[in-house]
Amino acid sequence: MSLETSTFSSIKPRIAISIGDPNGIGPEIALKAHGAIKKVCHPVYFAGYDLLEEAADRLALNIPVDMDHRSPAPSIPIRPGVTSADAGSYSFYSFKKAVDAVTAKECDAVVTLPINKEAWMRAGIKYKGHTDALRDFFKREAIMMLGCEKLYVALFTEHIPLKDVPKEIEKSKLARFMLDFQKETKAKSVAVLGLNPHAGDHGVLGDEESIIEAAIEEANRSKRLFVGPMVPDIAFSPRMRKEFKYYIAMYHDQGLAPLKALYFDESVNISLNLPIVRTSVDHGTAFDIAYLKDREPNLSSFINAVDEAVKMTKLRAQRA
Repeated sequence: MSLETSTFSSIKPRIAISIGDPNGIGPEIALKAHGAIKKVCHPVYFAGYDLLEEAADRLALNIPVDMDHRSPAPSIPIRPGVTSADAGSYSFYSFKKAVDAVTAKECDAVVTLPINKEAWMRAGIKYKGHTDALRDFFKREAIMMLGCEKLYVALFTEHIPLKDVPKEIEKSKLARFMLDFQKETKAKSVAVLGLNPHAGDHGVLGDEESIIEAAIEEANRSKRLFVGPMVPDIAFSPRMRKEFKYYIAMYHDQGLAPLKALYFDESVNISLNLPIVRTSVDHGTAFDIAYLKDREPNLSSFINAVDEAVKMTKLRAQRA
């Protein structure tokens, strides 16, 4: 059955939800949060009924009668907490079919539940994660931004080894990243972190900051929007967070360790610089608690991700 192209006059936006790794907490979150998210959207779950039924049986839950679902791939058994190729393949095709539904204008946005990167690798999926795949699908430099209304952090480099980060810092590439980020967020002031301790201490602890400084200067040619290179260990202090809401980090843990320490349960992952809206939970598959009846996953990040997707979708519709 095909989905109808949505309008925003009277009906809720259709949100395509990829189920994530079936062996993780994604299916449980989808089942338990359905009642909350259907108040703001029409969710379409890219998961087969057989998978949802097994997940519900394991958790002693009922499948909501109004749960709209689409099977993305042949059925697989759930193996709680197990990293497997078949689960990796299922989660990838759930994601791909959800994106395809938005591209075809059958849905209005994508919200992703967590995948396991090793499972994707075992399945022969060439991408390291959702954002990497989206870059290839749309041939656009997608930007990974995580956060909540209090604090947003964009990652200049994402899922690469720490030893490879310095060689990725190139003036024009970083300047373009900054400008694309500001264009998408409309931020009036952005803190740009240095790479090294003490932001290099004028070359004593590293010289990458000279490249970052040059990139900031290039990006600030028309208007001074970017501040830095900022000393990383004080950038997220309470005083600095009174001045800045938007940050650009040079690498994954530099930006996400403080963000998650502060706002783990409420943060979401947002893909910027794409022709579609995509948001995601800001956590992993939690294999250690998957399908344990006495360990409840927190639903806040998923609910917030759906709320953000709805908000972004309506904003794009108003601008069109």
